[in-house]
Amino acid sequence: MWTGLRRDGRIVADVPDERAIMPFIMRRRTESTVYFEQLVDIGAAQEWIERWNRAGGPRLSLFVLVLYEVAEMLHARPRMNRFVAGRRLYQRDGVHLAFGALKEFADNAPLEMIKRRFEPGEDLAAVVRGLELSIRDARTAGVAAVDKELRLFLRLPGPLLDVAVSAFHLLDAFGVLPAALTRPDPMYSSAVVSNLGSLKTDAAFHHLYEHGNCPLFLVVGSVRPAPVADDLGQIRVRQLLPLRWTFDERIEDGLYAARSAELLRARLEDPVQYLGRPEDAVGRAPDRSGR
Repeated sequence: MWTGLRRDGRIVADVPDERAIMPFIMRRRTESTVYFEQLVDIGAAQEWIERWNRAGGPRLSLFVLVLYEVAEMLHARPRMNRFVAGRRLYQRDGVHLAFGALKEFADNAPLEMIKRRFEPGEDLAAVVRGLELSIRDARTAGVAAVDKELRLFLRLPGPLLDVAVSAFHLLDAFGVLPAALTRPDPMYSSAVVSNLGSLKTDAAFHHLYEHGNCPLFLVVGSVRPAPVADDLGQIRVRQLLPLRWTFDERIEDGLYAARSAELLRARLEDPVQYLGRPEDAVGRAPDRSGR
C-alpha cells in the first residue's frame, strides 16, 4: 500500500531489498515481534543518583534516568527510531517516549499515559523538571484528550465502531490522519517505557499494538540483588535491573538492535563516563522551570 507524506516521519529511501519486502511478508506488528532481556548492573547508577540528589539537583529517580538514557540511545542510534506504516519504512520526526503514571496508588486507580518529546542534547535537569510537571498535570487534570476521543468512538453502535476503527487505520496507513488525533496518542511514539519496578513487580514482556506505529516496548522491573561473576571469576552480589524489550523486527536488523541495547546498558552501568560527575552535571544544569 502506497503512503503519502506523514506528519510524524519521512519515508526511508535507501532501504535494502530484504528489509523493504518485510512489511509485505510480515504484515502485522504482532508477527514481526522479537523479545529479548537485559540484566543491567545498576549499582553505579544508584550511587550516581544519590550523589546528584545530594548535590541539589531536581529530584532524580532511577526510572527517569532510564527514560533519559533510552532517549539518548535513540538519538545516537537513529535507525531504532523508525516505524512501519502502510507497508513502508519511516524515520520518525524526533524522539518521543511514552510512559504511564497512576493517578494514585490503588488497585482501581486510572493510569494516565504521558508522551514527551526528548530533544538531542537536552540536559538531564530540564528533563527531570519537565517530567515532574507532566506527571503533576496528568494526575490533577481532568479527562485526557486521548480518553475524550475514545469516548466519542465508544458512543457508536458496535458495527459502526468496527467500521470507524477500520477507517481510522486505513487513513493512518495513507498518512492522512489529522495530527490532532495522533500527536497525543502514546501509541504514536518511538517507544513505550513501562515502570513495573515502582510497583515492586518483576518485568514482563509486553506485546506491541497494531494500533499506532510504536515499534518498541521496554518494561523496567524492580532492582534485585544477584550473584555475578566478575572479570576475575570471583562471585560478587550485584544490584541487577531487568529490562525486557519487545521489538518490531521490520524496522532494523537484530545486530543493530542488540548493539543499541548494549549502548543503553553501557550508559546505565557507567553514568560518569557518559554524564560526567553528578556534582558537575548539577552545576552545569540551568534552572528552566521558572522557579
